[in-house]
Amino acid sequence: MILTVVTPAAITLTTPQALALSGAWTARGIGRLTGELDALSAPAGSAWIIDASDIEAFDMVGAWVVQKLLRRLRGDSTGVELRQLRPEFARLLDVLDQDLDASHSPIPAPAPVLSRLASLGRGTASALEQGCALLAFIGECTLAFGGWLAHPARIRWRPILYNIRSAGFDALPIVGLLSFLLGIVVAYQGADQLRQYGANIFVADLVGLSMLREFAPLITAIIVAGRSGSAYAAQIGTMAVTEEIDAMRTIGIPPFDMLVLPKVLALLVALPLLTIFADLLGVLGGMLMARVQLAVGAVEFLDRFVKTVSVTDLLLGIGKAPVFAAIIVTVGCFQGFRTHGGADSVGRQTTRSVVHAIFLVIVADALFSVAFSALDL
Repeated sequence: MILTVVTPAAITLTTPQALALSGAWTARGIGRLTGELDALSAPAGSAWIIDASDIEAFDMVGAWVVQKLLRRLRGDSTGVELRQLRPEFARLLDVLDQDLDASHSPIPAPAPVLSRLASLGRGTASALEQGCALLAFIGECTLAFGGWLAHPARIRWRPILYNIRSAGFDALPIVGLLSFLLGIVVAYQGADQLRQYGANIFVADLVGLSMLREFAPLITAIIVAGRSGSAYAAQIGTMAVTEEIDAMRTIGIPPFDMLVLPKVLALLVALPLLTIFADLLGVLGGMLMARVQLAVGAVEFLDRFVKTVSVTDLLLGIGKAPVFAAIIVTVGCFQGFRTHGGADSVGRQTTRSVVHAIFLVIVADALFSVAFSALDL
């Protein structure tokens, strides 16, 4: 076994401005030399001469120590000259010097924050661009639907029936449960006030009119927007990212015929039926709470309900459903087609579809209320 003797690195101050480096400037050879290097100082305005001819070994650790010494001496004096360093050692020192320069390069300053006026302008331009794109999307849907009417053989019944089941039948449990609970809440909140005036029987008016005209269509549309609208955006967005939509166009299948129109027709059928189901469950929940809180029996409740709530009230609530359905499916499919990039874009567009659909549904419901009030309905 041959033992390698490592000569420790040494530094000798030959003159007040001259140094001699010797030994192995490696991780094993440097030892406690760093303290001696830090203690070096020279009179202001002097120049250093460093003789490196006696360095026997050199690695990255030694190069880093020498480079640190050179940079400190250059800052304290007028200049530093490194002499007689072996070429292979000099190359290692040059590589380290380049890396240090790159690591200390100034970080580019961030772009200045846009002014409020510029931010407002960009937001307005983006909103106008999205609005124009939505109008163009609606126009393409209208042309595709006109093609279906002109050529009924192109109608794809299986996707329509599948979407009726997924958006309608599969949503019955959640729509029924929430509508039932909403009916309970409406009756419960009005019970105390009605009891104070001895008007217990008017709970039928409160539950019937509120559920049939407002709450049932609105809560059903919100549930479907969060459940089916997001699914439409995610499905189409994923197909856009994986280029399946481009493949459909390549083989001659119109994407609107396969992905949009079946969803539109399915939701136009499913949402009014879901609204009727929500009406029934909401009234049932209100009738149950009227029995518990106000001692109003089922027979009395239904007798007052039939006298107070007309068919017009039922039809007004159901009439909102097709408009809400058109909003939900249009926004969901539109945001899906605007997906580009990767999975993060799918999630972003899906979130936008839900937020925009719920917002537009509530705005439409408010417009319906204003219109019904103006028409005295």
